[in-house]
Amino acid sequence: MATSDPNFDESFATECTQRGDRPADWIRHRLIGLTKLMEITQRLAAQTELEPILEIITEGACQALECERASLFLYDEKRRELYTRVATDLELREIRSSIDSGFNGWVGRNKKALNISDPASDERWNSSIDNQTGFQTRNILAAPLVSPRDGRLLGTLELLNKKSGPSFDQGDENLLLAFAAHAAVSLERVELLENFRQSRELEVSVEAARKLQLGFLPQRLPIIEGYELAAYWQPAQGVAGDYYDVVRLPDDRLAIAVADVSGHGMGPSLIMASARAMLHVLSRTVSQPGRILTLLNETITPDLKLGRFVTFLLGALDTQRHTLSFANAGHGPAFHLQRRTSRIRHLEATSCPIGVTLDELRDAPAPIEIEPGDLIVLATDGAIEQRNSDGDMFGKARLEKLVCENQTVPAPKLLEILKSQIAAFYRGSHPDDDVTILILERKFA
Repeated sequence: MATSDPNFDESFATECTQRGDRPADWIRHRLIGLTKLMEITQRLAAQTELEPILEIITEGACQALECERASLFLYDEKRRELYTRVATDLELREIRSSIDSGFNGWVGRNKKALNISDPASDERWNSSIDNQTGFQTRNILAAPLVSPRDGRLLGTLELLNKKSGPSFDQGDENLLLAFAAHAAVSLERVELLENFRQSRELEVSVEAARKLQLGFLPQRLPIIEGYELAAYWQPAQGVAGDYYDVVRLPDDRLAIAVADVSGHGMGPSLIMASARAMLHVLSRTVSQPGRILTLLNETITPDLKLGRFVTFLLGALDTQRHTLSFANAGHGPAFHLQRRTSRIRHLEATSCPIGVTLDELRDAPAPIEIEPGDLIVLATDGAIEQRNSDGDMFGKARLEKLVCENQTVPAPKLLEILKSQIAAFYRGSHPDDDVTILILERKFA
């Protein structure tokens, strides 16, 4: 074997002497290891499942480096533990050890290989596994599995008891580091694929939940003689804690509801579904908005956790007298625009939000008289709390100003104007919070 590098010749001779090998034997060992590494690399490239990858790595490393046992430990970052997923000829089902102790812990913390020819003489040695299994560990070679993408520790690969020599040598260490590098690439590929799969499953689940929640909202707004309704619902995260509805009451008035569960996402959407179900049950026998919200409060409050609450405005429209009675559990924005005077009257809260207190929710003292051309605008706070790139809030004043400036256009057209203005205001493709707007317009005769 000819080479022009004197350092290589010296290290080669030294290693052969230490191992008691002839040069031909040394070359044979290295060729076996490198051939196995190439074979393992090809097999790993075809795998996308974790268990086969772990088995290929441990069995391949054990064969290539001619040792008695090989174990692959994965790193549990939350518990700061290394634990076995696959080991050759292991009597124990699982081994767990702290990252702060032992040979493997040192390898994981320092992200360096460790070659120990006499483990029992090292202060880091833990003989408990040998005592449990009856196995005798004579020498150890271990290497870290490190993410090539961000340098995270993924695990360690540990080999025990070199068969073809008194201990592992520098060549074995280099070969194991090569195995560890390929193993880390394969483990991270599995992790990325699993994250993608979970993300895709979550997207599918959220989309299914969105479709289900859309089914809770009115599929078609009712046609009301002398009036027109228009509604908009836009969740921030696929599903929403916002809710609107139109329900017939026992006294033949029409209940108009807008509610907002604190927060947004899956949790608030489940609370919203419960509130919607209770409203539909209660509205079959109770006509007073305040009484309905009181019963709703008593029913839902025990199930509200983690500081959740629900703002809820429920109005009762009398299309014969053209009045709107309402109860408001801390909800806004909500206002009445009188076309004749362009005056805005806010539908002020008549109680705290649902979940904050169990006090009785009463109707507002006097019903609102709705004249031809008047508008009732009910929205959730997501409509006014969106912020632009400068950090400015859309705000209640801007919403009211837009309604005043466009009060002569039909309700559906007004709704489109509000939608476009709000969407142009917030950053990104989705609002920061759920947005709901319901507009009731009394038409001219």
